[in-house]
Amino acid sequence: MGFDLDLTLADTRTGISAVYAALAAETGVAIDTDAVVTRIGPPLEVELAYWFPAAEVPAMADRYRALYAGIAVPATVAMPGAAEALEAVRARGARVVVVSGKNQVDTERTVRHLGLPVDEVVGGLFGTEKGAALRLHGAGVYVGDHTGDVDAARAAAATAVGVATGPFDADALTAYGADVVLPDLLAFPEWLLGAYGADTAAPAG
Repeated sequence: MGFDLDLTLADTRTGISAVYAALAAETGVAIDTDAVVTRIGPPLEVELAYWFPAAEVPAMADRYRALYAGIAVPATVAMPGAAEALEAVRARGARVVVVSGKNQVDTERTVRHLGLPVDEVVGGLFGTEKGAALRLHGAGVYVGDHTGDVDAARAAAATAVGVATGPFDADALTAYGADVVLPDLLAFPEWLLGAYGADTAAPAG
């Protein structure tokens, strides 16, 4: 089973806000960090383009990533229900793959920091790009908070499970076409039990 990272398994809002605040202090550019954390999900360069001219975005992305490990990772905490959701998957004999829009190195760092028991970690992909990784690892379900995660599941012919813990509420995820919408990961083990039973692994993609 596949899971998104930011705002699905990991609450990165405080850390991401702090990195943007550091960028603002270094560059003198006013960045509305409250707005930034409402748009977590798409590639970093998309958000940076709100605040910097296009020619400066690559350098700002490099600086952001240089700051991320020391500022954002230590401030990251697990989303409510994350541990229980992964435990429920493993209890059914299924493997867990994290597929994230965050770059590979920081995705791995975040997973290690939180001690998440996952089998594979893939970073640097968003939307339909995630579909190839999900297919490669045989994920029959993909869980995420963003409409881009619904696109990812569709691209992998997997069940799209939306959790309303990110920028899109339950109505928006449902309207976009998620197969299942949960308020948060706390509801995930019960859904998994109802969908697949106590001793049955989730289907492969």
